[in-house]
Amino acid sequence: MDSLGLIWTLSTTTWIIPAALIGLVWGILGGALPGISASITMALLLPFTYTMEPVTAIVLLASVYIGAEYGGSIPAILIRTPGTNSAAATVIDGYEMKRQGRAGEALGISLWSGFLGSMFGLVMLVTMTEPLSWLALAFKPTSYFGLGILGLSVIASMTGGSLVKGLAAAVVGLMIATVGADPIAGINRFTFGVPELLGGVEPVLVMVGVFALSELMVQSGASELYELKEKIRVRLPSWDVMKRLKRSQFIGCIMGLFEGLTPGGGGSIAAFLSYNEARRWSKEPETFGKGSIEGVAAPEAANNTVASTTLIPLLSFGIPSSNSTAVLLGGFLIHGLLPGPRLFEQNGDVVMGLYLGSFVAIVGQLLFGILLLPVCVWLVNRPRPYLAGFILALILSGVYTLDHSLFHVGFVLAMGLVGYLMRRAGFPFLPLILGVVLGHMVESSYRRSLVLSGGDHRIFLEDPIAVGLLLVSFGFIVFSLGRDIREARRARQVAKPLELKETHP
Repeated sequence: MDSLGLIWTLSTTTWIIPAALIGLVWGILGGALPGISASITMALLLPFTYTMEPVTAIVLLASVYIGAEYGGSIPAILIRTPGTNSAAATVIDGYEMKRQGRAGEALGISLWSGFLGSMFGLVMLVTMTEPLSWLALAFKPTSYFGLGILGLSVIASMTGGSLVKGLAAAVVGLMIATVGADPIAGINRFTFGVPELLGGVEPVLVMVGVFALSELMVQSGASELYELKEKIRVRLPSWDVMKRLKRSQFIGCIMGLFEGLTPGGGGSIAAFLSYNEARRWSKEPETFGKGSIEGVAAPEAANNTVASTTLIPLLSFGIPSSNSTAVLLGGFLIHGLLPGPRLFEQNGDVVMGLYLGSFVAIVGQLLFGILLLPVCVWLVNRPRPYLAGFILALILSGVYTLDHSLFHVGFVLAMGLVGYLMRRAGFPFLPLILGVVLGHMVESSYRRSLVLSGGDHRIFLEDPIAVGLLLVSFGFIVFSLGRDIREARRARQVAKPLELKETHP
């Protein structure tokens, strides 16, 4: 009854419900723009949440995530270009259905499957998060140091490409996190006489610059029109079709739950895994790739499930497992909220508000997913430079409102350039962001541990939780390093015959 009373109070005395619907609409529109991922869509709003009530700000950002996961399927189906990374698997059968004149049916299946996946993910979020968070009560400063290292090593090793590049990006993020006052002694470090750096670097500035501005730099040169002129209407599946989709949607939900709980998993991995498993267990596997309705339902159920289940490790331990949850963690930190068991004790209204706002956004997804389709089609047809100019103005105005500081604007522009160079060089963003977000926890926990032990590093070996976490971190790094070595050997083996052919035609 206390929970019901709190839900009623929050729904009638706060802006949770409007924030959930506004975030949902913004997320759908942002997800429908090719290249503007869920994390970028969230990062664009992050500066504007600075002056909001904490519960309203968190609900707004979480609802954007929910909306963007569905919105990404719209261009994937209509123009064969996924709006978000997690919608890449939807392209395979969704666009094929569109070519067959079944675009409305594909959009309806995507919407319905996303709704079911989001509901399943929300149930898992509500039932699993608080029990898991109490495990964190057994953590000491040494344990938190191990947890931070685990978060950095897992993400750095699972971002694809080179492990060295992932770890290098994480180290750069940790270096940025050391700017400002020392967490123990209070001595200023690496401020270079700039007063704005005395309080450290706000993670929101790094996120907005690296995610959003760098994407604008990449896309600003594209001016093509997609010219999607035909009228398309969403058609929700009939009862018979719903029954045919149950197996594939169930597979998508389970894969979404597993990947949401796995650091570094994310919606794109869950979508492709569920697509493969749905084809394996389908009664008509030969239809996959040729316009299969199950090939649309499974990945959409998976990536929408991830939008909720990926919040479980974030709320329980404070470890974000994707770009989007890293941005959401930035929203928590802006308002002085630390995920974990203390969040449930001291800020239970924020957690309950998050549950309520997510439920409102998921239910509203069915309605707004239909109503916003014409607007999404119109946006898809706009020239990229016009959209880039609008988004740039939105970014700079939002950053300026944080503290009315031109220094922040310049810093974001500089981080945008850094992000662009990282894209060109193939460096992943997530380790960098996590280095900035987790850097304070890693450093402060490390320093506190040494203070408790009088500078003796053996204290880390006396904590079994810290030992276990550090061993797992080491295992991830060794596994990833071995993977990189095997891939390099394969590449050399493939290159040798080609070299022989060139030298001996």
